[in-house]
Order: sequence, then C-alpha cells, then structure tokens
Amino acid sequence: MSSTAGQVINCKAAVAWSAKSPLSIETIQVAPPRAHEVRVKILYTAVCHTDAYTLDGHDPEGLFPVVLGHEGSGVVESVGEGVTGFSVGDHVVPLYVPQCKECDYCLNPKTNLCQKIRVTQGNGYLPDGTSRFTCNGKQLFHFMGCSTFSEYTVVADISLCKVNPTAPLEKVSLLGCGISTGYGAVLNTCKVEQGSTVAVWGLGAVGLAVIMGAKAAGAKRIIGIDLIESKFSSAKFFGATECINPKSIQLAEGKSFQAWLVDNFDGGFDYTFECIGNVHTMCESANTECQHYPDSPKIGITCSRAKFSYDAHLFHRALLLLFYLSCRAVFAYPRCKPIYETPPTALLYFL
Repeated sequence: MSSTAGQVINCKAAVAWSAKSPLSIETIQVAPPRAHEVRVKILYTAVCHTDAYTLDGHDPEGLFPVVLGHEGSGVVESVGEGVTGFSVGDHVVPLYVPQCKECDYCLNPKTNLCQKIRVTQGNGYLPDGTSRFTCNGKQLFHFMGCSTFSEYTVVADISLCKVNPTAPLEKVSLLGCGISTGYGAVLNTCKVEQGSTVAVWGLGAVGLAVIMGAKAAGAKRIIGIDLIESKFSSAKFFGATECINPKSIQLAEGKSFQAWLVDNFDGGFDYTFECIGNVHTMCESANTECQHYPDSPKIGITCSRAKFSYDAHLFHRALLLLFYLSCRAVFAYPRCKPIYETPPTALLYFL
C-alpha cells in the first residue's frame, strides 16, 4: 500500500477555468478512489487536438472548470474497493473509451464503444456521478474519463489498461488516442488489403499513424496530403510513397484538386482517410475513392453543426466516422510491443 493511500493528494494540474481561456497551473486536491476506481500518478501526457478543440469552446459536451488531457501514462498509486485487476505500482494507460467486457457494445464485434459509463463520463463525472477534483474550494470536472493534465488522476477501473512494466511510458502514452486511432482505422476497421492504394489527408499524429498502418498492411501506394511541406519527411519515414501539397498543383481553370486526384491516380484511391476534421477535406476525400470500395473513414473532429455532403453516386459507400482507437484497448495494447521496442522505434519519432 502506498503512503498516500486513502488520503487527499495535493498536486499540480493544468486547469481550464473557462472556454477560450489559457490553461492555468494550479494546486488541486485529488480525493482517494472510491469503489471500482483507481488513482494514478501521471508521469507523461501528450496533447491531442481534441483537448484544444474543447478548450476553444467547440465541444458541445465541453464543461468548465475542467482538468483536460486524455493521452497519458503513469503508475497506480492506490485502488478503491472492489478493484481486482490493478495493484499499486502497475504501469497503466487511461482509456477514454472504457472496456467493461459485459455490455451489449463490448459483446458486439462490430464496435468498441462501451456504453457502461457513457452518461456520467459525458457529464464530467466518475461513474457514481461525482468528481474527485477540487481547487480553491471549487469542484473541477473530469475530462473524457481521463484528465491526464494533472500529476494525479482518478479513473474508473474499466477505463484503464495495464501495460508491460518494461514498456517506456513516455512512448506508450501516445497509444492513448491518436496513434492507435489511425493505426487501428487501417488494420481493424477498414482491413486494408495488400496492394491497395491509400490517400491520407492531414499529416499530424493520426495521419502518420494511418500511414504506418497502411505500410504494415502492404499498401502499394500511400499518398500523404498536407499544406505544410515540412511534414513530408516524417510521412515518408512512416511509409508514404508520395506527398502532395494541394496549393503547389497547377490546376486548369475550373478544375478542382479533387478532380485532379481522380485524373492522376487511376480514377481515385482504394481507401481515403481524412485526419483533419475539416468538412471540405472530408468531402474531397470521400469523392476521390474508387466506387468499388465501400468505406470512407473520417477520423478528425469537426464542428458539431457542420454539414457534410458528397456525390450521389457514392451513396452505397459507408462513411466511417471513427472514434477512439478503432480497437479494444485492453486486448490490443499488450500486442503493441513491436511498435515501441524495436529500435529505431516508430513511436519515438512521434515525440
């Protein structure tokens, strides 16, 4: 048992007091875990676009004041009553989509979106409907069930994944969202086949992970698309065969970049992945897929009121709005060892 078990812990956290305001480093109080909860000492955390999206006031579920952050890793400090899967000292990664292994969604092979604690998590609370965070006497909301922008956090025991203690925590923290989402979209959701052609809009962490997955799947051509050409070297490191800046293409009068792609890539791509969250590029990517392929994954988050439209001849295609990992994390993370242990490790390149 840790020396702080059962006690309130004072620690530093980056608090978002309101939308569109800078994060403020505060001393907060983190209460002990209750039944089926785990308190984690966060050692590493990453910043995802979703954190900025919420801080900027775009998230319809955004609540303030809140401790943001959902890509992190750390060590179990203490466990609440009834917790059997975790012990003090375990190396863990918080999960913003839990895995209870018993609800209808967990038992359905077609989805990973466990609904066990969806309502309370969306309301900024732990499963019992309360918060473990306070600051200056005020309650702070939890964020996506994780709140990794704090030195200590409390999560539901079904919102946590144990990782091998030899795994470098600074690297596996990145598995908490973007990398697993992009990689899983290729291998788990779309099951991209060897010899396929793949185009990726947006060469941030998610887009690079898509490229890494497409290479692992054996895609013959992987096209990276971005306005920032300094990202091209990273894309090629992960497996892109070509990179294109749409602004650098000399288009004939009245011709769109979408039409140019269709003309120059044999009628379009087998698979397109939009990793930005921009409605224009979502439509563009959907309209450049070959008609014989059924899926068009859209991974980025966009404004909740944005309208999406695409060509009528594509109505047979499923628009896959991918959310978190495209995998069941508790089962998948232990299989990620080759990604982070083989030097030069691919995850290191994301840091």
